[in-house]
Amino acid sequence: MADGGMAGSGVTGSGAAGGSTVTGGAVGGGPAGGGADGGGMRTVLRKAASHPAAAPLSVLAAGAAGAVHLYGTNPHEAGQWLLRCPFNWLTGLDCPTCGATRMVYDLMHGDVAAAFHDNAALLVLGVPAGLFLGWRWVREGLRGRRYRPSPGRVLTAVALTLTALWGIGRNLVG
Repeated sequence: MADGGMAGSGVTGSGAAGGSTVTGGAVGGGPAGGGADGGGMRTVLRKAASHPAAAPLSVLAAGAAGAVHLYGTNPHEAGQWLLRCPFNWLTGLDCPTCGATRMVYDLMHGDVAAAFHDNAALLVLGVPAGLFLGWRWVREGLRGRRYRPSPGRVLTAVALTLTALWGIGRNLVG
């Protein structure tokens, strides 16, 4: 259990009832602990939630739900039920990702030119990188492995520099 996983073997200790059994994290013997009342289901749910594919598939499902909402909500029109960029709200300036919601909306409706106008750097650099990393995360999770990319110092410095330059440049130009 040193790796954070569940061993599935019972651990016995003395409790108030004179010896409760812990199996896979569920305490046996009562309705709250599971036992015959669903402890097996709790173990199954815990194992499913700790599976390496659980997080990427959950993010994929949430993204699909967001895309369904965004498809019918035009962010180019005022009065839509969408969150405003907090950086833009506080400063009046565009952050490096301002326009991402409009860009995704335009891409879903097949208007690549409008998506490029909304946020060119994010479309050219961020979308391919995000798709690649997301695909790898899901693929490795489905194979039972955790995916933890480590870009290294140089790539991190380049990405942060490009992000800062884009954030400054887009506000200077217009």
